Amino acid sequence: MFIQTEATPNPEVLKFIPGQSVLGEGARDFRDPDDARASPLAAELFAITGVTRVFYGPDFITVGKHASVDWPYLKAPILAAIMDHFTSGGPLLTEGGVDDDGHANDVYEGDTAQIVAEIKDLLDTRIRPAVAQDGGDILFNRFDVQTGVVWLNMRGACSGCPSSSATLKAGVENMLKHYVPEVTAVEQAL
Repeated sequence: MFIQTEATPNPEVLKFIPGQSVLGEGARDFRDPDDARASPLAAELFAITGVTRVFYGPDFITVGKHASVDWPYLKAPILAAIMDHFTSGGPLLTEGGVDDDGHANDVYEGDTAQIVAEIKDLLDTRIRPAVAQDGGDILFNRFDVQTGVVWLNMRGACSGCPSSSATLKAGVENMLKHYVPEVTAVEQAL
């Protein structure tokens, strides 16, 4: 098994590509060791000193580290854990399944429902695939019809990335404002 690694725009996150499906569809974000109890691989990765976050995408894993630890010390044990997991044939998730799609449970009606559908479609077809290239994900959280503000969740390499603000404002906000005139701004949901 050959696992490729790629740098991401976030210097504290590295993308690992095992050459096979990770989740297939969807994504799962593990923010701490408690979250990782739902996945033997995530738990193993959090057991490595310096690992602060694990994110599963369709065909990649991103791992975040503490700034005080250098990648040369972490890369080998992370690669070993990923290889051991995939060669063992064990389950990726033991409980909790895959995260929901990130869409808030708010019910939108009429014209607002159409606006939200357009926003989600743009995110799913144009923005999320590009962000996944960098080991991250951006998900719709909510739309405030009164102010025109779209709230988004940043995950994987995007979460805490120094360039995520620029990505939101220069890229995502401009695209959404262009195609959906009702959008006035894009903000990161916490």
